Amino acid sequence: MSRLVRFLAFALALATTGCAGTVEHWIVSTRVHQGRIALERGSLHEAELAYRLALRVDPKDPLARAGFSKASIAIADVDYRHSNFEDALATLNAAAKYDPGSVRLQGLRAAIEQAKLKREIVISNYPTYRAAGKDIRKAYAALQDSNKLILKAIERFDYTYDTSDLTSAIEQSYELQLDVAKNTNRLIAYRQLVESGVPQSQQGQSAVSGASASLLPLP
Repeated sequence: MSRLVRFLAFALALATTGCAGTVEHWIVSTRVHQGRIALERGSLHEAELAYRLALRVDPKDPLARAGFSKASIAIADVDYRHSNFEDALATLNAAAKYDPGSVRLQGLRAAIEQAKLKREIVISNYPTYRAAGKDIRKAYAALQDSNKLILKAIERFDYTYDTSDLTSAIEQSYELQLDVAKNTNRLIAYRQLVESGVPQSQQGQSAVSGASASLLPLP
């Protein structure tokens, strides 16, 4: 007999003996427990589902309400950090029904609303900002590779005792300094374009360039 069949038989038996309230309490408690475990594992969506199912049975349960709010806020924060503002706000609106006084919820909502306004300004000033920013991040990531080469050359000297390894590290260090300066200038130009806008003559072009555990089957 499957778990679901056993549960339904158990629930029916309790219901026919006037113990429906006990069944509801058990369902809510089980869902809340699932939600807490899922949160501890970092499974935010699984936790949100468990608490939401508990609230369907008992919308007033304080643990289910608090857990749903906590999971939802965490999900909204992840969406916020990925610029999924609309999804984040929808999640917060759902959580607000059960935790309207949450200071954290209100603070996150305010931050998202402010970010949305700033994004509109950035887009109007510099429509291709996203591609330019991605290029700059790649350029800075490349600096880490250069730094690793310098470290390897210095470490190599520790067992070769060949000063040519130190010379190589010095040369690569000079190149790294030049790359850092170049990237800094690109970053300054990027900030200026984001704040002030792209000149009309550069519209349509990139203005910043450079070298190139599963939920139980409860009802």
